[in-house]
Amino acid sequence: MALEIDLSGRVVLVTGGARGVGAGIVRTFQEAGAVVEICGRTSPGPEGDGPAPRFSQVDVREEEQVRRWVNEVAQRHGRIDVAVNNAGGGPFTGFASASPRFHRRITDLNFLSAVFVSQFVFPVMNAREEGGSVVNITSISARRPSPGTAVYGAAKAALESLTRSLAVEWAPRVRVNAVSCGLVETEGSADHYGGPEQQARVAATIPRGVFARPEEVGAACVLLASPLASHISGTVLNVDGGGEWPAFLQHAPGTEKLPGQAPV
Repeated sequence: MALEIDLSGRVVLVTGGARGVGAGIVRTFQEAGAVVEICGRTSPGPEGDGPAPRFSQVDVREEEQVRRWVNEVAQRHGRIDVAVNNAGGGPFTGFASASPRFHRRITDLNFLSAVFVSQFVFPVMNAREEGGSVVNITSISARRPSPGTAVYGAAKAALESLTRSLAVEWAPRVRVNAVSCGLVETEGSADHYGGPEQQARVAATIPRGVFARPEEVGAACVLLASPLASHISGTVLNVDGGGEWPAFLQHAPGTEKLPGQAPV
């Protein structure tokens, strides 16, 4: 018997859903039949041939803007089934040289935005017998050193802690999980890493040897939001291709005997 995920009629919110990983998450939910609403600071351009998700201009770091958006969506559809806290990111910057204002904005974007969305969708989900699902997008940086993006990594670690706490506090109606991403290939990946050749060298540090596609992150979100995951809550699902090769393997004898290929 084949297992299928059909989210027809479900209403899904995705923050930062206009491009990159967020756009891949949106496309995957739409393929499962869901109605998707997205928000961001900048309106998205034309995106493929499929139906465009409804866009609202929202700065997710501003609680009143988030509250207004969630209330408008709930009034428009009469329900909210899934919220994906995807908005995030941060430039590579030395911790000591960055300003306190920079650190605050990184924390607001990567942690407090998810706090606001989650808090405002909870009463909408909890009021319905079938409840709802919150999926937080975190990062491999939450659980390993993140030099150059230290506050980003710390904010994602906080988000994983919040995920586990809310899964207990909001049970049984609202499930809360997280998807931890490794490196994901988006529109600007090659430029970010200095060109295709350098990107390939970076990809070689991933056991699977490739970056994730945004739709692969989306598939994990759809799974966690679906009835197939009805007894999964408080979980951090890794979508990272196996993580990262331990650095010592580059210099350890016997590496050539391993089935895979350690980076060089």
